[in-house]
Parts: sequence; structure tokens; C-alpha cells
Amino acid sequence: MSTPSSSTGRSVGPQVETTSGTVRGTSGPGGTRIFKGVPYAEAPVGNLRFRAPRPAPRWTGVRSAVHDAPVAPQRVSNPFTGAGPDTEQSEDCLTLTVTTPPTTTDDAPRPVLVWFHGGDNVTGSGSAPAYAGDALALRGDVVVVTVSYRLGALGWVDFSSFSTSQHIFETNLGLRDQIAALEWVRDNISAFGGDPGAVTVGGQSAGATSVTTLLCVPSAAGLFHRAIAMSPDVAGVSGAERAAGWARDYVNWLRTTESLAVDALLTAPPKELADATARLAALVAKETPGASCTRPVVDGDLLPEHPVDVLTEGRGHPVPLLAGSTKHEGLPFVGSRRSAVPTTSEAIDLFFEINDPGAQLTVLSAYPGYPSMRARAQLGGDAMFWVPTVTAARAHAEQAPTFVYRYDVTTPALNLRGHGGGHGTELVPTFGTLSSSRARALTRLGGLEDLTAVSERMQDAWTSFVRTGTPGTGWPTYDSDDRLTKVFASRDRVVSDPGRERRRAWEGVARYR
Repeated sequence: MSTPSSSTGRSVGPQVETTSGTVRGTSGPGGTRIFKGVPYAEAPVGNLRFRAPRPAPRWTGVRSAVHDAPVAPQRVSNPFTGAGPDTEQSEDCLTLTVTTPPTTTDDAPRPVLVWFHGGDNVTGSGSAPAYAGDALALRGDVVVVTVSYRLGALGWVDFSSFSTSQHIFETNLGLRDQIAALEWVRDNISAFGGDPGAVTVGGQSAGATSVTTLLCVPSAAGLFHRAIAMSPDVAGVSGAERAAGWARDYVNWLRTTESLAVDALLTAPPKELADATARLAALVAKETPGASCTRPVVDGDLLPEHPVDVLTEGRGHPVPLLAGSTKHEGLPFVGSRRSAVPTTSEAIDLFFEINDPGAQLTVLSAYPGYPSMRARAQLGGDAMFWVPTVTAARAHAEQAPTFVYRYDVTTPALNLRGHGGGHGTELVPTFGTLSSSRARALTRLGGLEDLTAVSERMQDAWTSFVRTGTPGTGWPTYDSDDRLTKVFASRDRVVSDPGRERRRAWEGVARYR
């Protein structure tokens, strides 16, 4: 853990006392207060590599929280959502950023949104520009907490089968990191003006998969009171046997033997581990389309049952849920050799061959024009994101208020790239990062006015949900009869069971376990 800086002179920023010590933040846009790089757990380095997170040690003096902490080791990808070529990386990455609204004479605690980033659990960071919390904090009068956690093999590959009496490899480390962050919020957020009794856990893509998984983790009960899942891969959680096989494959990619695996895993440089993760992910995408080796694992411990079973039987934590997906989830994955989303005819054939051969003709008949590129992309996106989400939402609606959306907004630049309203395109309007480089790229051919307007509507709905458990008027609850869905477009509307025929075609189709 890096050493905090001490201040003996007059404070130049807001200070807050946490359970580990005092942090000094900075003033942000509109009078927000921002605290960056706040540790929520001890650095998982040395003997703590591949071990469950431990509470952050105390420090003396005042810890500077004005700069972003290093991000989890990963391959350089997109600096807007993860790590650019100049981004500092370190295993000492269990930190979070807290953004609060301006202080007022009203001492009432604010509701809290805790956000888990996307990136297939191999890239990304809670401190990335995509997840800047100031716009949400200002517009919704909520406290925003964005979390970084272990990625790739360090957080999401299950090496428990290699445990010895000398060293234990614990399961679901990234998920355990997220729970540790929620425990930190429970214990500390009131000092930042937040309400520990009104915590919403939210995420997009892999972060949303964590959210739907946490709904099924017994030890997470009571740590959050509402949930937002944007494009989750609900069914992507792995079974223990499959995960153990991937761990053996990973050791091979690490260019070592199973007998030497423990030493290799404990001593390999983070970059070497990240490179081996990328090679394993490519192999998994090729051999088992629609599966990912960096997802939570049904381990019989932290996660006793598969979330699909828990959620479709209505046994998840009974908290209000807001969930949905984009209209064209699969389009950005077309042409990617390493994507888990099956978008080629060969990958789709193999997906059904492994999972449910008898269902293939029925499903394909629901996609007119198949095997055209757009039909393949629609099918892959439906299989990974949309169908499992609405299936889980229908069952969850039996025990708690549930709200479902679809994001249809696109721009001329996105259409030119062939992405349409694809996976991840709703991040900019959700966080209101309309002056970012990403927003400029999305609107370089026009569309800024529509994107700004939908951003305001989405932020109002999301922060209303964080405050009250409902996204405001004009958005009815989801149920098994009408399946009323809020469609965000140039003009929002409510639609009953959009994509009904495609949804019905997938009923009963199995996914990897």
C-alpha cells in the first residue's frame, strides 16, 4: 500500500475521517467533492496474491486523495474505460473514488450509488473517465462510489484446485473485492454524507454481471438495497468443473507445468499473467462460444448456486431491480476474434452444438435474414445479454419491484461504424460525460442534441431509482403478463414485450454450466 502524504499546514481540500484514517480530497465541478484512490482493502500483494481481501490497514496523518490510484494489471486498451499506454498499473489496486454533491445546510444523508465497471473482468477501472461521478452526483443529489478490483487471472480465474497446505488459492476474488468495497461503504459512507441504509449497487457489462451475481450471494445480503444491471451476462457464471479446466489451460499458457503451477502463479509478473489471460480468453472464445473464463464461479462457498437458478426461481435478494440492454448489443463484437459473443455462423453452430442442438432451428427461424451479419449480431447479443436479462427480470418481479429498459439511441457516427445502439453505447448518457473525447467521437457527425436530451432523461430515471427505488413516473413495473419495457430513443415510449418472438424462441435453451 502506498504511503499517505501528511499535511501539517492548512488543508487545501475537504477532509473526511474513515475507519483507516483521514483522507483529503479535492473540489470538483459544480462544487462536488471528490476523493480518489481511497483504499477499501489491504493491497493483495506478496503472500496475499490470490487470497481474499483483508481490511485496509490504518495510516497516520492525512492521506492525499486527489490523484487516481494505479489500475489493476491489464493489457492496454481504451483509456476512456480502462488503461491507456501511460496509465499506471499495480496489484495495489483495491481502491475507490467517492464523489459527493456540494455540501448544504441540509444535513440529511444522500442515497449512494456504488458502481462496478465493465471490461469482461480483464480491462477497466473505477477511476476511468467513463465513470466520472460528478454529473450524476450533481443532477441527482446522490453520492457516487466507483470501485476498482482485481482483474484477469488475479481476480477471476479459479485456481482453487491448485491449493496446497502451504498456499490457498481462494475463489471469486474479484467478487470478494466488490463485497469488501460494499462493506467499506457500509462502514464509512456516512462520513462522506452518504446513507448506508440506501445503497444501490450498479454496473454495466461485466460489472452488471457482478450485480446480478451479488443478488444471489448469501453474504451480500443487507449490503445494498437496490440494484441496477445494464447489459449483464446473467447466465455467464461458470460451474466449478469447467472453471477448473480453464485454470489448467491457463497454467499451460503460462508456459509451466501443473507441478510447478503454484510457484509460477505466485511469482509471475503481472504483465505475464495478463498476457496469459488474453491467450486463454481467445482459446475459450474459439472452443466454447458464448462462455468466458473471467466470470464468477459457482464454488459452493461464496456462491453456492448458479444465479440463473436462483433468479429464475425468484430467490434472489428481494431488492428493487432496474435492468436492461441495448437494441444492438452484438454489433460491436462482429469481427472480434477474442469476443465471447458468438457472431459468426461457425461460432453460433458450435454454441448450439455444445449447449442445446435441438433448439437451433427454432431459434434461427426467429432471426429473419439469417445468416446475414445483422441477424448473427442480433442473435449473439440476445443470447449473451438480452434473453437472460429479461428472463431473470420476469422472475425477480415476483418478489420485488422490477423495471426493464431497452436503449435504442444511436448517432450518425455509430451508424457509420456499423455499431448502432450497440453494447456500451449507453455509458456516456448514463454518466453524462457529454464533454468527453468519447462523446465527441460519438457525435462528430451530429446527434449531440439528442444524446444530451436522452442523457438528462436517463440520469433523472437512474438517480430517482437510487433515491426511491422507482425510476419515476411513466415507467411501469415489469411482470410476466405485459412485460412493459421503457424504450429510450429520440422519443421515449413504453412497449409491451418488445422482441416477443425472439424471446419465445429462446425459452428453455440451456447455457454453459
